[in-house]
Amino acid sequence: MRTEAEAAGPSLEPGDFVQLPVPIIQQLYHWDCGLACSRMVLRYLGQLDDGEFECALQELRLTRSIWTIDLAYLMRRFGVRHRFCTQTLGVDKGYKNQSFYRKHFDSEETRVNQLFAQAQACKVLVEKCTVSVQDIQAHLAQGHVAIVLVNSGVLHCELCSSPVKYCCFAPRGHRCFCRAPGYQGHFIVLRGYSRATGSIFYNNPAYADRMCSTSVSNFEEARTSYGTDEDILFVYVDS
Repeated sequence: MRTEAEAAGPSLEPGDFVQLPVPIIQQLYHWDCGLACSRMVLRYLGQLDDGEFECALQELRLTRSIWTIDLAYLMRRFGVRHRFCTQTLGVDKGYKNQSFYRKHFDSEETRVNQLFAQAQACKVLVEKCTVSVQDIQAHLAQGHVAIVLVNSGVLHCELCSSPVKYCCFAPRGHRCFCRAPGYQGHFIVLRGYSRATGSIFYNNPAYADRMCSTSVSNFEEARTSYGTDEDILFVYVDS
Protein backbone atom coordinates (compact mmCIF):
# COMPACT_ATOMS: atom_id res chain seq x y z
CA MET A 1 0.00 0.00 0.00
CA ARG A 2 2.98 2.28 0.53
CA THR A 3 5.04 3.92 -2.20
CA GLU A 4 8.52 2.41 -2.24
CA ALA A 5 11.05 4.60 -0.46
CA GLU A 6 13.37 4.34 -3.45
CA ALA A 7 10.85 6.24 -5.55
CA ALA A 8 11.44 9.31 -3.42
CA GLY A 9 15.21 9.20 -3.74
CA PRO A 10 18.07 6.73 -3.27
CA SER A 11 19.26 8.29 0.01
CA LEU A 12 15.98 7.74 1.87
CA GLU A 13 15.51 4.98 4.39
CA PRO A 14 12.29 2.93 4.55
CA GLY A 15 9.70 5.00 6.39
CA ASP A 16 11.16 8.35 5.33
CA PHE A 17 8.60 8.78 2.55
CA VAL A 18 5.00 7.52 2.65
CA GLN A 19 2.24 8.30 0.18
CA LEU A 20 -0.81 6.06 0.48
CA PRO A 21 -3.30 5.63 -2.39
CA VAL A 22 -6.27 7.13 -0.57
CA PRO A 23 -8.99 8.06 -3.10
CA ILE A 24 -10.25 11.63 -3.16
CA ILE A 25 -13.98 12.23 -2.62
CA GLN A 26 -15.28 15.78 -2.62
CA GLN A 27 -17.81 17.02 -0.09
CA LEU A 28 -21.20 17.98 -1.48
CA TYR A 29 -22.20 20.66 1.00
CA HIS A 30 -20.60 23.11 3.41
CA TRP A 31 -21.22 20.77 6.37
CA ASP A 32 -20.33 17.25 5.20
CA CYS A 33 -16.51 17.31 5.09
CA GLY A 34 -16.39 14.66 7.83
CA LEU A 35 -18.69 12.35 5.91
CA ALA A 36 -16.63 12.82 2.74
CA CYS A 37 -13.50 11.92 4.72
CA SER A 38 -15.23 8.81 6.05
CA ARG A 39 -16.12 7.79 2.50
CA MET A 40 -12.48 8.18 1.45
CA VAL A 41 -11.30 6.02 4.32
CA LEU A 42 -13.91 3.30 3.72
CA ARG A 43 -13.10 3.22 0.01
CA TYR A 44 -9.39 2.94 0.83
CA LEU A 45 -10.28 -0.03 3.02
CA GLY A 46 -12.46 -1.51 0.26
CA GLN A 47 -15.58 -1.22 2.42
CA LEU A 48 -17.54 1.62 0.83
CA ASP A 49 -21.01 0.72 -0.35
CA ASP A 50 -23.06 3.86 -1.04
CA GLY A 51 -26.38 2.26 -0.11
CA GLU A 52 -25.05 0.88 3.16
CA PHE A 53 -23.35 4.19 3.93
CA GLU A 54 -26.65 6.05 3.59
CA CYS A 55 -28.35 3.48 5.82
CA ALA A 56 -25.62 3.96 8.42
CA LEU A 57 -26.17 7.73 8.41
CA GLN A 58 -29.87 7.19 9.05
CA GLU A 59 -29.26 4.63 11.80
CA LEU A 60 -26.82 6.95 13.58
CA ARG A 61 -29.10 9.94 12.94
CA LEU A 62 -26.31 12.01 11.50
CA THR A 63 -27.50 15.38 10.28
CA ARG A 64 -25.76 18.64 9.40
CA SER A 65 -23.79 18.85 12.62
CA ILE A 66 -21.01 16.27 12.49
CA TRP A 67 -18.53 15.85 15.35
CA THR A 68 -15.47 13.61 15.46
CA ILE A 69 -17.25 11.25 17.85
CA ASP A 70 -19.90 10.77 15.14
CA LEU A 71 -17.19 9.61 12.73
CA ALA A 72 -15.86 7.19 15.35
CA TYR A 73 -19.34 5.65 15.69
CA LEU A 74 -19.53 5.49 11.89
CA MET A 75 -16.27 3.52 11.73
CA ARG A 76 -17.61 1.17 14.42
CA ARG A 77 -20.81 0.73 12.42
CA PHE A 78 -18.69 -0.64 9.55
CA GLY A 79 -16.57 -2.83 11.83
CA VAL A 80 -13.48 -0.73 11.20
CA ARG A 81 -10.77 -0.79 13.88
CA HIS A 82 -10.21 2.75 15.09
CA ARG A 83 -8.87 4.88 17.94
CA PHE A 84 -10.24 8.35 18.61
CA CYS A 85 -7.80 10.60 20.49
CA THR A 86 -8.97 13.93 21.92
CA GLN A 87 -8.20 16.44 24.65
CA THR A 88 -11.82 16.66 25.86
CA LEU A 89 -14.08 13.69 26.60
CA GLY A 90 -17.27 15.50 25.70
CA VAL A 91 -18.16 19.05 24.73
CA ASP A 92 -15.96 21.93 25.89
CA LYS A 93 -18.41 24.47 27.31
CA GLY A 94 -16.04 27.23 26.27
CA TYR A 95 -17.01 26.63 22.66
CA LYS A 96 -20.47 28.04 23.29
CA ASN A 97 -19.03 31.50 22.69
CA GLN A 98 -17.23 30.49 19.50
CA SER A 99 -19.09 31.68 16.39
CA PHE A 100 -18.38 28.38 14.62
CA TYR A 101 -20.15 26.35 17.34
CA ARG A 102 -22.74 28.85 18.59
CA LYS A 103 -25.62 28.01 16.23
CA HIS A 104 -25.88 24.30 17.14
CA PHE A 105 -24.24 24.28 20.58
CA ASP A 106 -27.32 24.07 22.82
CA SER A 107 -29.01 21.37 20.74
CA GLU A 108 -25.83 19.33 20.25
CA GLU A 109 -24.22 19.44 23.68
CA THR A 110 -26.43 16.76 25.25
CA ARG A 111 -26.32 14.50 22.18
CA VAL A 112 -22.54 14.61 21.88
CA ASN A 113 -21.94 14.12 25.60
CA GLN A 114 -24.21 11.06 25.51
CA LEU A 115 -22.18 9.59 22.65
CA PHE A 116 -19.01 9.95 24.72
CA ALA A 117 -20.71 8.43 27.77
CA GLN A 118 -21.94 5.42 25.78
CA ALA A 119 -18.76 4.92 23.75
CA GLN A 120 -17.27 2.08 25.79
CA ALA A 121 -20.55 0.14 25.84
CA CYS A 122 -20.86 0.63 22.08
CA LYS A 123 -17.24 -0.52 21.51
CA VAL A 124 -16.19 2.87 20.23
CA LEU A 125 -12.58 3.44 21.34
CA VAL A 126 -12.08 6.95 22.71
CA GLU A 127 -9.03 8.13 24.65
CA LYS A 128 -8.03 11.41 26.24
CA CYS A 129 -4.43 11.66 25.14
CA THR A 130 -1.84 13.78 23.38
CA VAL A 131 -0.62 12.64 19.96
CA SER A 132 2.73 13.65 18.48
CA VAL A 133 3.70 14.02 14.83
CA GLN A 134 5.97 11.03 15.32
CA ASP A 135 2.97 8.96 16.48
CA ILE A 136 1.08 10.02 13.35
CA GLN A 137 3.98 9.21 11.05
CA ALA A 138 4.43 5.78 12.62
CA HIS A 139 0.72 5.11 12.03
CA LEU A 140 0.91 6.16 8.37
CA ALA A 141 4.10 4.14 7.83
CA GLN A 142 2.09 0.99 8.55
CA GLY A 143 -0.35 1.78 5.74
CA HIS A 144 -3.01 3.10 8.12
CA VAL A 145 -4.80 6.44 7.71
CA ALA A 146 -6.33 9.08 9.97
CA ILE A 147 -9.10 11.68 9.91
CA VAL A 148 -8.02 14.93 11.57
CA LEU A 149 -10.00 17.97 12.68
CA VAL A 150 -8.17 21.18 11.76
CA ASN A 151 -8.75 24.91 11.68
CA SER A 152 -9.11 25.52 7.94
CA GLY A 153 -8.31 29.19 8.36
CA VAL A 154 -4.82 28.19 9.48
CA LEU A 155 -4.11 25.18 7.25
CA HIS A 156 -2.23 26.14 4.08
CA CYS A 157 -1.60 23.77 1.18
CA GLU A 158 1.76 24.37 -0.49
CA LEU A 159 0.58 22.76 -3.73
CA CYS A 160 -2.66 24.71 -4.21
CA SER A 161 -2.80 28.14 -5.79
CA SER A 162 -3.06 31.07 -3.42
CA PRO A 163 -5.50 32.57 -2.71
CA VAL A 164 -7.92 29.66 -2.86
CA LYS A 165 -9.77 29.45 -6.16
CA TYR A 166 -12.99 28.35 -4.50
CA CYS A 167 -14.25 27.89 -1.01
CA CYS A 168 -14.40 24.64 0.87
CA PHE A 169 -17.36 25.82 2.94
CA ALA A 170 -19.73 27.29 0.35
CA PRO A 171 -20.73 26.63 -3.27
CA ARG A 172 -19.21 28.83 -5.93
CA GLY A 173 -20.75 32.27 -5.99
CA HIS A 174 -21.45 32.29 -2.25
CA ARG A 175 -19.51 34.16 0.40
CA CYS A 176 -16.27 32.37 1.26
CA PHE A 177 -15.61 31.43 4.85
CA CYS A 178 -12.15 29.92 4.34
CA ARG A 179 -10.24 32.97 5.45
CA ALA A 180 -12.79 34.24 7.95
CA PRO A 181 -11.28 35.26 11.30
CA GLY A 182 -11.66 32.81 14.13
CA TYR A 183 -11.96 29.05 14.18
CA GLN A 184 -13.34 27.20 11.13
CA GLY A 185 -13.50 23.46 11.78
CA HIS A 186 -12.74 21.14 8.86
CA PHE A 187 -11.89 17.44 8.50
CA ILE A 188 -9.04 16.12 6.33
CA VAL A 189 -7.62 12.64 5.68
CA LEU A 190 -3.91 12.08 6.28
CA ARG A 191 -2.23 9.92 3.64
CA GLY A 192 1.51 10.31 4.03
CA TYR A 193 4.58 12.41 4.74
CA SER A 194 8.12 13.17 3.64
CA ARG A 195 10.82 13.47 6.28
CA ALA A 196 13.22 14.99 3.75
CA THR A 197 10.96 17.98 3.02
CA GLY A 198 9.19 18.05 6.38
CA SER A 199 5.83 17.67 4.65
CA ILE A 200 2.48 16.13 5.54
CA PHE A 201 0.30 14.79 2.69
CA TYR A 202 -3.47 14.87 3.01
CA ASN A 203 -6.78 14.83 1.12
CA ASN A 204 -8.92 17.92 1.56
CA PRO A 205 -12.57 17.07 0.76
CA ALA A 206 -13.00 20.63 -0.50
CA TYR A 207 -11.22 19.50 -3.67
CA ALA A 208 -11.94 16.65 -6.07
CA ASP A 209 -8.75 16.62 -8.11
CA ARG A 210 -5.66 16.86 -5.91
CA MET A 211 -3.61 15.68 -2.99
CA CYS A 212 -2.55 18.49 -0.67
CA SER A 213 0.70 19.03 1.20
CA THR A 214 1.75 21.29 4.04
CA SER A 215 4.67 21.69 6.41
CA VAL A 216 4.70 19.81 9.69
CA SER A 217 4.69 23.13 11.55
CA ASN A 218 1.63 24.40 9.68
CA PHE A 219 -0.17 21.08 10.18
CA GLU A 220 0.58 21.21 13.91
CA GLU A 221 -0.72 24.77 14.16
CA ALA A 222 -3.92 23.85 12.31
CA ARG A 223 -4.68 20.68 14.27
CA THR A 224 -3.94 22.14 17.71
CA SER A 225 -5.91 25.39 17.24
CA TYR A 226 -8.46 26.15 19.93
CA GLY A 227 -11.67 24.50 18.79
CA THR A 228 -10.21 21.24 17.50
CA ASP A 229 -9.63 19.54 20.89
CA GLU A 230 -6.70 18.04 18.92
CA ASP A 231 -9.19 15.44 17.63
CA ILE A 232 -7.67 12.69 15.51
CA LEU A 233 -9.39 9.48 14.46
CA PHE A 234 -6.83 6.76 13.73
CA VAL A 235 -8.14 4.11 11.32
CA TYR A 236 -6.47 0.74 10.76
CA VAL A 237 -6.31 -1.29 7.57
CA ASP A 238 -6.43 -4.62 9.44
CA SER A 239 -10.08 -4.17 10.35
